[in-house]
Amino acid sequence: MLTILGFAMIATFLVLIMLKKMSPIAALVLIPALFCVFVGKGAKLGDYVLDGVTSLAPTAAMLMFAIVYFGVMIDVGLFDPIVRGILRFCKADPLRIVIGTALLAAIVSLDGDGSTTFMITVSAMYPLYKRLKMSLVVMTGVAAMANGVMNTLPWGGPTARAATALKVDAGDIFVPMIPALAVGLLFVFVLSYVLGRRERTRLGVLTLDEVLVEGHVHEKEKAEQTETVLVGAGGSGPAGTAGPAAGSGPAVALGDDDASEDGFPGLDPHRATLRPRLYWFNALLTVVLLTAMIMEWLPIPVLFLLGAALALTVNFPHIPDQRARLAAHADNVLNVSGMVFAAAVFTGVLQGTGMVEHMATWMVDVIPAGMGPHMALVTGVLSLPLTYFMSNDGFYFGVLPVLAEAGAAHGVTPLEMARASLVGQPLHMSSPLVPAVYVLVGMAKVEFGDHTRFVVKWAACTCLAILGAGVLFGII
Repeated sequence: MLTILGFAMIATFLVLIMLKKMSPIAALVLIPALFCVFVGKGAKLGDYVLDGVTSLAPTAAMLMFAIVYFGVMIDVGLFDPIVRGILRFCKADPLRIVIGTALLAAIVSLDGDGSTTFMITVSAMYPLYKRLKMSLVVMTGVAAMANGVMNTLPWGGPTARAATALKVDAGDIFVPMIPALAVGLLFVFVLSYVLGRRERTRLGVLTLDEVLVEGHVHEKEKAEQTETVLVGAGGSGPAGTAGPAAGSGPAVALGDDDASEDGFPGLDPHRATLRPRLYWFNALLTVVLLTAMIMEWLPIPVLFLLGAALALTVNFPHIPDQRARLAAHADNVLNVSGMVFAAAVFTGVLQGTGMVEHMATWMVDVIPAGMGPHMALVTGVLSLPLTYFMSNDGFYFGVLPVLAEAGAAHGVTPLEMARASLVGQPLHMSSPLVPAVYVLVGMAKVEFGDHTRFVVKWAACTCLAILGAGVLFGII
């Protein structure tokens, strides 16, 4: 009976959030509370929830202060030189532009928020893709895959959810996964090189006489005809037409006017929150913070709590300014931390009522005995379709605990299962259930179907590269 109710609770949760009949937070709270009553243990609901909240509090604190910290770093301009440097590296060479897109998306993904990453990446790179008539689905696909790999950072969401669902430390999941994730990121860069070469072959090596950037050109320049000159054996052709790329030597830099760092709309160079005099302090603080996290000098929640407090105090010494920065990032903080605490109800009921144990027993009986010791590998493979066709909330809070219990029966540790569950994230970031992907395709003016047809096969290959590296290195 508990087995049936357990699967019914998970199915109800998944259907309601996938059909958008309930928000994830409401579903995480109300559905398990209702099923707890069905099981006949409604009187113990309070105990289950409090046990869950106690175990999840460190994860919620980590997410809250990590979002504040990286939000402040973006506000004060820590990433501005990186954005502009990548754009200057790209010049007008399609190969460099595609690689630069992957690099920029990976770096900005350090803030742990996909929407922010896509907004910065598209606003910086879109003018180049559009002016050179490059394929925009290449931009969206590369950005989504790079962000998907980086989305596994402890404050990015999936790792925190896995830690929450299996009640393990997020640092213990993430740090050993770094080599496999590095292979995945390297695969994205190699793929970017291949796609960039393909764009270079199609368009030739290009140079721009002028690059029109909104807000940074004179009225006279707006009236002039912009041409794209194709450099190659065949001479030049009209703007946007494909010409011969034979002997395509090094890409020519953009004009002298484009050497100015403000010549690209990566980030607003005049926003009031910039703190150029504190740039090196903020850079050093971020390096120290990430080093301390990897070296495990202190628990990750404590590190981000200290880092956020120090960043706010130094960059915004006046209390009204600090309040303004906290208010600016309050939506992200509330959504993420609220989701974690709501998950305490779901995981608490699933565990407290014994439904997880009964479902795991059933799965152990169904899975062939020969596959039991390889449940981590099975989980890694299943994470591709499951995280694409359902939200991270559904997979990590509804499916992963069941798989982990089945794996535990064969001696597979929760940490191995948690690491394996991260494998599908490069594909997940292009799922129609991910709100950030609509920011990406919307700003890039790309049809979602076109983006999906392009990215699914490459993202799946990226996932398999991470899984293969994890198995090879003995991580999974």
